[in-house]
Amino acid sequence: KSQENINSRLALVMKSGKFTLGYKTCLKTLRSGKAKLVIISNNCPPVRKSEIEYYAMLAKTGVHHYSGNNVDLGTACGKYYRVCVLAITD
Repeated sequence: KSQENINSRLALVMKSGKFTLGYKTCLKTLRSGKAKLVIISNNCPPVRKSEIEYYAMLAKTGVHHYSGNNVDLGTACGKYYRVCVLAITD
């Protein structure tokens, strides 16, 4: 149930265009303090995950651990590629 809810919300975010996909752009978004929420897939490398969590903690941004892997997250975003990290800016 919650999975479908998250996916439908993600679809809404994708429609609004207020997001950044990818590790580097998400770090930029976090550094500039624009990120509202960060979503991390469950097979993201631990070093990367902890780094993003650290940046999010500094930026006082919420981190959501997506229950699917990066392929599922990419599909939920309506993209045809793998998405490890996703930041929602608005």
